[in-house]
Amino acid sequence: MSVQTLYTAATGMESLQTKLDVIANNLANVNTTGFKKGRANFEDLFYRHDKQPGATDAASNVTATGTSVGLGSRVQSVQTSFKQGAFATTNAALDLAIEGPGFFWVQNPDGTNAYTRAGNFSVNANNALVVGSAQTGRLVQPSVTIPNGSTDITVSADGKVLARQPGQTQLSQVGQLQLASFVNPEGLLKMGENLYMETDASGTATPGNAQQNGLGTVRQGVLEMSNVEPVQELIDLITTQRSFELNSQTVQAGDQILQLISNLRR
Repeated sequence: MSVQTLYTAATGMESLQTKLDVIANNLANVNTTGFKKGRANFEDLFYRHDKQPGATDAASNVTATGTSVGLGSRVQSVQTSFKQGAFATTNAALDLAIEGPGFFWVQNPDGTNAYTRAGNFSVNANNALVVGSAQTGRLVQPSVTIPNGSTDITVSADGKVLARQPGQTQLSQVGQLQLASFVNPEGLLKMGENLYMETDASGTATPGNAQQNGLGTVRQGVLEMSNVEPVQELIDLITTQRSFELNSQTVQAGDQILQLISNLRR
């Protein structure tokens, strides 16, 4: 029946609308520091099996195939791509990027931990290293304090924070940045503000120093930009729009057939 055509096409339109939302979010964050793009995946729905494969015919012969009609599609998941983003040079001492796996480890005001790839850091009134956000003051973990009057702040590839303190001629270590890794980064919960939180799917965070146990390298004076590829997103946008239009035309065709059937009674 054409009624099923309407419902089946509607599931396709609903799925494609979700994909459009994902693409729109990717494009909206094309310049967001440390942003990781999402990808919508689809799966087919139930099938109406009018005849099972392998049924026997009147002569007791086994048929080669069956008759199954699908009932549409739905969103299976939205996966996050943690592919490395490009680096933008800023030459700012507290702008850091991770080259390779790992996340910067920060603390929320309620004491819970969060994780980010965005390394635009700053120093608060207590000289503590914090996320450079105007929304919430989150401390970098483990805590790093830059003494008053320090100059030539340097962050090594393995996360050591060095500074030349007043009255000294040599750089001295004032802290150690640690990165966090996860068994399944795609299982992290996106919290907004460039932050992630661990879940049962991601596994527990494993902290460690950069360049150890498979963790990436810390780079100073650069920021990791979004890994969204605008050209590819525009291509996906066009194909998704066309697919949505095709499904809408299917709805119109089904509706016209129903009208034709109802007119037969007159």
